[in-house]
Amino acid sequence: MRIAQVAPLYESVPPRLYGGTERVVSYLTEELVRQGHDVTLFASGDSDTDADLRSVCERALRLNCGALYAPLAHHLNLLELVAQQASDFDVIHFHLDYLPFSLIRRLDMPAVTTLHGRLDIPDLFPLFREFDDMNLVSISDAQRDPMPWASWLATVYHGLPKALYPSGEGAGKYLAFLGRISPEKRLDRAIEIAQRAGMKLRIAAKVDSADQEYFDDSIRKLLDHPDIEFLGEIGEDEKGEFLGNAAALLFPIDWPEPFGLVMIEAMACGTPVIAFDGGSVTEILENGLTGYIVDSVAKAADAVQDLPLISRKACRAVFEERFSAYRMSRDYVQVYEEIAEEKRRVEGGIQGLSLTA
Repeated sequence: MRIAQVAPLYESVPPRLYGGTERVVSYLTEELVRQGHDVTLFASGDSDTDADLRSVCERALRLNCGALYAPLAHHLNLLELVAQQASDFDVIHFHLDYLPFSLIRRLDMPAVTTLHGRLDIPDLFPLFREFDDMNLVSISDAQRDPMPWASWLATVYHGLPKALYPSGEGAGKYLAFLGRISPEKRLDRAIEIAQRAGMKLRIAAKVDSADQEYFDDSIRKLLDHPDIEFLGEIGEDEKGEFLGNAAALLFPIDWPEPFGLVMIEAMACGTPVIAFDGGSVTEILENGLTGYIVDSVAKAADAVQDLPLISRKACRAVFEERFSAYRMSRDYVQVYEEIAEEKRRVEGGIQGLSLTA
């Protein structure tokens, strides 16, 4: 198939450091190329891909923005580039949330949009009711809960290349926190869990400018402890060792998590996850098999003591079965084929009407 992948421009594909959506787009794109599809990636110019790369900006925006910063302008330019070339593709896969909806409708594109973020925002509801003709993919069933009536085509869980991370043995004997420091990610809970359990906590996380005040006011003071190590933001080449050497990943969220890529990254390393229930957690983790799902700091600390009951080989096996990039790409190809077939059917019907008129 001739497939276009349209990624956000905030990070390169794959990202140099943090970046969930762009990382998933990379894994999907490279797996589709490996399977023999003709793939074009619309992304920042510093992206690294075996697909045909097309871009409107030389570098990803987040790490290269100046004092005057207008990300929407770059994304509108990207959409115009896609629109000019839309007829080249059997299907166009957007990862830009609702930004391309009007364009998809006006040009009648054979398109699908994966929604990567939270949807429990009332301002979104009128928009999605208006654009009820869009083909939407959710990244968990739980993500749909605020808008079960939206035009969902499928749920496709994220996946990682099987060879991306080696299995680890947890030799570092520490707990890990990986991702982003923000109120909903609850690093403060992770710190309390580690202290109650009497274990070291290593934190590899970025602080967005929007969360800097929260970090300064609520988190910075908690890092001043001999058993707390703050590493800052780490790159992909460091993540496997960081997770593989951890006894467990702490995921003490306080929000309706749409997916939680870090959970399957940990599982790929054979590392169990101790997570608070919320959003997709019960879809991704199997309580007692790949980790523990808890509802309090006290129960999370107790779960640390039960980690020897979790088989790291089982964590890795579940990852390979449920969360590989191959499985993700296979699911998306089914979606693409459905959209392409519908487009052919509609066009064939129109031509048939014309011939009989």
